[in-house]
Amino acid sequence: MSFSVNIRQFKTSIDVEMGETILSAALKSGVQFPHGCQSGNCGACKSRLFSGDIQMSPYSDFALTKEEKESGLILACRSVPWSDCDLAYLEQDDLVTFPIRKLNCTVKEIQQFTHDIVRIFLGIDSGGPFNFAAGQYAKVSFDKFPPRDYSMASLPADDFLEFHIRQISGGLTSTHANKKLIVGETVSLEGPFGVSYFRENHTGPLIAIGGGSGLAPIKSIVETALEKNRKQPIHLYFGARDTRDVYLESHFLNLENKHENFTYTCVLSEPKELTKYRTGHLFEAVSDDFNSLDGAKAYLAGPPIMVETCIKKLCELGIRQDDCHADAFYTEAEKAKLEVLT
Repeated sequence: MSFSVNIRQFKTSIDVEMGETILSAALKSGVQFPHGCQSGNCGACKSRLFSGDIQMSPYSDFALTKEEKESGLILACRSVPWSDCDLAYLEQDDLVTFPIRKLNCTVKEIQQFTHDIVRIFLGIDSGGPFNFAAGQYAKVSFDKFPPRDYSMASLPADDFLEFHIRQISGGLTSTHANKKLIVGETVSLEGPFGVSYFRENHTGPLIAIGGGSGLAPIKSIVETALEKNRKQPIHLYFGARDTRDVYLESHFLNLENKHENFTYTCVLSEPKELTKYRTGHLFEAVSDDFNSLDGAKAYLAGPPIMVETCIKKLCELGIRQDDCHADAFYTEAEKAKLEVLT
């Protein structure tokens, strides 16, 4: 048994099998439905339900607030229809779409950034061209390990792809990338994905917040904005636990010296010794620096708790939630726990 779901942005309806989510059926049908994490955590597939009955599996309050749900919004990745439905996904400002490519790549260079973060550069051998927007991610497969989602740290115009991969305890893919990956190894890649990309038409202040390896997409966004000679204030906040977790500091300080409208701030949450860096949580640092951020856009990437607490503070400072573009880095174990709740 299946139900007919009309997506107003498209001319034809899709059939959704009983027990299947609307997003899954849409993607299987070739519909370019906006999406990100596909696990109820990012809000990229937020849609308005005009008619019909659906049941939603558990999701993050960050992705869909109580007020939004009460107003008729749903998450397509968590919504299973129980009748024919009529809906429309929320239109994104500065919507960009690029064809999904499957690439064959070769590892060109490896750099160990910190004790648990490695930087890799990939050259594209076939399947290109690979076009993406700063802030997007790809599914990357090393050897016979399962594919994992990693954000591009390179600029869209670069002729290589750069990734920052943090080793996760028990993570086969991330451990291979950090400990066993070698130059010359072949890598397969699919993408781009994600909607937390740089909005080029926005002219207000830009607040960029990255925690740990979440600095990767933030780096791409900030460097893209600076390369395009954007004149609005651009503030980058990087959060790490301790001094040994800080990377690319000299790079961003050099950018700060070159661009009067760019500032870089590093914040340590758990320093073991006295430090030159600011300490505390990222949301506290932002709150200390600004009385109001009305008219700004924010880009965030990193651990889910960091993303959620920062967004809450940013909204208190005047940024609309629609102007917070976030990519929460859930581990596979965290995703599995969420799935168990369903």
